[in-house]
Amino acid sequence: MNAAATPPVALAKSLVFIFGLIPALLLWWNFRHDLLGADPIAAAQQESGRWALNFLLLTLCVSPLRTLTQLHWLLRLRRMLGLFAFFYAALHLWTFAGLDHAFRAYDMLRAIDRQPLIIAGLVALVLLLPLAATSNHYAIARLGGRRWQELHRAIYPAALLACLHFLGMRELAELPLPLSYSVFLGILLWWRIQERRRKAQPPAQSVTKPVHFYRQERK
Repeated sequence: MNAAATPPVALAKSLVFIFGLIPALLLWWNFRHDLLGADPIAAAQQESGRWALNFLLLTLCVSPLRTLTQLHWLLRLRRMLGLFAFFYAALHLWTFAGLDHAFRAYDMLRAIDRQPLIIAGLVALVLLLPLAATSNHYAIARLGGRRWQELHRAIYPAALLACLHFLGMRELAELPLPLSYSVFLGILLWWRIQERRRKAQPPAQSVTKPVHFYRQERK
């Protein structure tokens, strides 16, 4: 393979890494300089949660993009995108538990009682934890390819729960944004179901018509 045909994996990974850090750096800068509005803790929670969902959906976009573009090297970006999704989800939990409630269990339970769909976000994070822990070559070799793939399918229920959490934490006037995320996730899940059905179908057998050979008698 010549240099021109070499997939730009290293460059793409560097760009994804830089892009993944920018929201966290901006959030830190704005929080430190009181640029997040009247309720900076609530704003930090919303921003970190939204970016967790952004990276979760970007991770799910990799396979459809690979299929549409036939750029198979895109799969090598999926691990980093998934780790950023977990990073922002953990940051979202920290803003809720640490910044907002100072890790006081009673206050957190009261918040969950007022907004029960907080539990959906917590379960989504729990589902993402083993995925982040096994996003390495050692885990793939230890689990085996099939078991590793089955484990990482938990990203789909995690994304569904994250969208449900997003919907439940918004006021009625703010619903268009989480609804748009939910619709986009629905499209991705529909594509995934269609792709699995297509792969499950046996390949079409080509039907060979009988060819008759006529032997001409020699005079």
